[in-house]
Parts: sequence; C-alpha cells; structure tokens
Amino acid sequence: MILYLLLLTILILIGAPRVIMVHQAGKQIYSVDDVSPARVAVVFGAGLTSSGGPTTVLKDRVETAVLLYQSGKVEKVLMSGDNRFINYNEPGAMKAYAQELGMPEEDIVLDFAGRRTYDTCYRAKEIFQLDKVILVTQNFHLSRALFTCNTLGLKSVGVSADLRTYREEGYWNIREIPACLVALIQVQITKPEPVLGDQEPIFPVE
Repeated sequence: MILYLLLLTILILIGAPRVIMVHQAGKQIYSVDDVSPARVAVVFGAGLTSSGGPTTVLKDRVETAVLLYQSGKVEKVLMSGDNRFINYNEPGAMKAYAQELGMPEEDIVLDFAGRRTYDTCYRAKEIFQLDKVILVTQNFHLSRALFTCNTLGLKSVGVSADLRTYREEGYWNIREIPACLVALIQVQITKPEPVLGDQEPIFPVE
C-alpha cells in the first residue's frame, strides 16, 4: 500500500507542472484573427527532414507566422532553431520556406542558437532585446513555451499553428509531461545560461 501511494505521489508530482501550464495557457492562446498585435512573432524550431527541409510541423509554424505578418499583426518574425551540426540548419530552412510563402527577407530575423524552448525564450529577451511577443507553435507545445517565456520576463501570448491533425500528436502530448517538469526546474531552480553573445536588437534604440 505504501509503495502504491509513493508511486501515485511521484506520478502526481511529475504530471502537475503539465496540468498547471495547460491551465494557465488557456487564456493566453488566440487565433491569427483574434490575437492583439505585437511587433514580433517568435517561431520555434521543430526538426528537419532528411533532405534538410522543414518538417510538416515546422512548415505549419512558419505558415502561421507568415499569416500573422501578412495580416499586419506583427512587423518582424524571429525564427529560432538549431544549427549546431553540418547540413542541419533549422532557421535557414524556416527562412527559405517563409520566403516561398511571400514574406520579404528584410522582416525575417534568424536565431541560430535556439536549441531548446528555454534558449529561444532567453535569447529573444536578452540577445534580441524583446519585451513583448507572439509565440507560434502547436497547441501541445504552446503551454510550456508560454510558461517559459513569461517566467523569464518576456511577455507573451500564443497563436496555435495546428493547421492539420498530426500522427505523432499523442506521443508529443505524453512527451510534454516530463518536458514541463524540466521547464519548471530550469526557470525556477537551475536557470541554465544558453549560448549568448553580443546583443542584436531587432528594433535598435535611435
């Protein structure tokens, strides 16, 4: 009996951050049409295909961000992803696809060190000097992204990039349970420092 209670307690502790983040995010997620304007949308990386192009999930994130731009909701789009390995360039693939969709190059900003959600949020504030943004990603990820960015001091709302049903969505939702616990530990306890560098303000102060 004690073992069962212990296991139940552990499961609750692991799952609680996910439940709390989803609840908190409910009032912060909007559609492209309903979201209030902000100067910048932030797009999170989501992997590349074997040919180096964006995955379906990543394409939908980029497409949603382009819709925000074309509807006048944002002035710039910050595309953040991983670029640590040869022939693996998430931000470059995101930019190329956005340009295919008609977005001008001058309004696309690339962050090549967005290796994880925490890094993207941290660098958006510290490197790109942003204080208010719209986060663009799928629903399964939005709650963790919103929690991370807002807790790090980057005021954020989210727009869902769910443009279709994804085969892996069940897996991703399960994966988010431990990921939310890790996010909580990162922003509240360990506070790791991501790859930094010189500041690159998207809107320099004149």
